[in-house]
Amino acid sequence: MAIQTDFLKTIPYFTGLEDEELAAIAKFVTERKLERGSIIESEEEEARVVHFVGAGVVKVFKSSADGKEQILNLVRPGESFNDVPVFSGRNRTGAQAMSPVTLYDLQKADLNLILKKHPPVATNLIQVLSERVEQLMTLVEDLSFRPVVGRVARILLEQADGLNRNPRLTQQEMAAMAGTAREMVGRSLKALEEEGAIKLDRHLIIIKNKKELREIAR
Repeated sequence: MAIQTDFLKTIPYFTGLEDEELAAIAKFVTERKLERGSIIESEEEEARVVHFVGAGVVKVFKSSADGKEQILNLVRPGESFNDVPVFSGRNRTGAQAMSPVTLYDLQKADLNLILKKHPPVATNLIQVLSERVEQLMTLVEDLSFRPVVGRVARILLEQADGLNRNPRLTQQEMAAMAGTAREMVGRSLKALEEEGAIKLDRHLIIIKNKKELREIAR
């Protein structure tokens, strides 16, 4: 089904567009709902669609030949994924729903048409892709130079928003993001708790001291 322009206003791609422009673009965007665990994109398949997350969380990941997984990004409402593969032609990563999700899809051919008819979208897209490169550079820096406890601290900070929402990631998911083993994440969480930065409460990780957590993440 087609979507309302109110959602498009929350997407960085379409920042600054007039209502009539958004209404024209909305005709190309379709909605679908998926269950937790649904595979959205598979590695090495042809990339044909840019996805915008309306609700839920999607993980973008890379798998090794022996089955190890590196989570590259967690995509939340208002954010997009599969942007780069759509232009390169083939997926180098997979994408999976981490919760029930609502996706808004834009086909590659329609995106190309929109870029031609609405030049500001091209400028916005450059900004989005630039931020994506920055994210990947930060990931490379983390994996290369930052100790595991610092990586875990950064993950916790990035997944908690300004309202002090507590991260809902499992230790296995954090391990896949930090490029380490689950056991190392467990040790790091205990170390962070001993420093007073977090509190472990069964399956919850409660951030107690953001300032301390930021210091450890540096």
